[in-house]
Amino acid sequence: MAGVSRATAARATARSRAAARSRAAATTGAGRTCDRLARVVPANRLSPAERAQVAVLNGDEFVDQTPLQVYATLLARGQYLCSVSTMYRVLSEHGQVKERRRLARHPARAVPELLATGPGQVYSWDITKLAGPVKGVYYDAYVMIDIYSRYIVGAHVHARESGLLAEEMMKQIFGVHGVPAVVHADRGTSMTSKSVATLLEDLQVIRSHSRPHVSNDNPFSESLFKTMKYLPTFPARFGCLQDARVFMDAFVHAYNHEHHHTGIGLHTPADVHYGHATTIARDRSRALAAARAAHPERFATTSDPQILALPEKAWINPPADPAAEPAEPADIAVA
Repeated sequence: MAGVSRATAARATARSRAAARSRAAATTGAGRTCDRLARVVPANRLSPAERAQVAVLNGDEFVDQTPLQVYATLLARGQYLCSVSTMYRVLSEHGQVKERRRLARHPARAVPELLATGPGQVYSWDITKLAGPVKGVYYDAYVMIDIYSRYIVGAHVHARESGLLAEEMMKQIFGVHGVPAVVHADRGTSMTSKSVATLLEDLQVIRSHSRPHVSNDNPFSESLFKTMKYLPTFPARFGCLQDARVFMDAFVHAYNHEHHHTGIGLHTPADVHYGHATTIARDRSRALAAARAAHPERFATTSDPQILALPEKAWINPPADPAAEPAEPADIAVA
């Protein structure tokens, strides 16, 4: 269609512009298309001799500097080798586009593998933010949990986060519930503070920490906080610090004594923590046996549901092989 643009012609024929363009290219002849697509060597390309001069980037003077720094330094001396992008291109061809400075290399952190076969062996703790009365005001809830029984052994709410406040909480918890073998936490400032480290060292308690930037190395505390914050009664904001403390006290009591936890056979944490789970499990089994005898057609099996079974172990990062032993405490403790 002479005198009509390609876009107009494409609309008139209900075809895409890309199809019209490819058809037009095909009609020009294969020879002309190949000529147009043939690779042309840029006129401003560095010669082999000029390219060899870029090796100054790996010299003793510039080995720790970025191409931008090298570029500026050489210009100040009245020397121009090439553009910064060309420097990066040459480095990329030799696999050197990476951190050039001699920075400290942090060793890989060992995966924390913690095993608890009963209450009082491994405690996990964390701090979560509670929104205050206005935007920008938050309260800090310090919560420590026994990973075997899921029992909240302590929960304090303060207006700020501090290692000294965490130390005070631990002293109170250990005085009531005993000193555990291991205390696990993430790598927050309070968790790695000198006051907490000194207290646990004096009590000969092994310190275990999550790996950096790993969100699931403290699953018990994270699960607890999710349960709390998804409650229908959890407010969007707390009116004051006292309101937050009242809510936390009520939540801890309900969680420990009324919440039937799926991770511990639908027992309450208090029943497991204080050794009542065996008696309760026996009573449950009798009730189910009586119901099964009265209406056998309503039961598919002759055994109790697995969801009612109390696990023998509680793991943080169980090994791939269930029969494997957990890592030695020295491997997971922070120096």
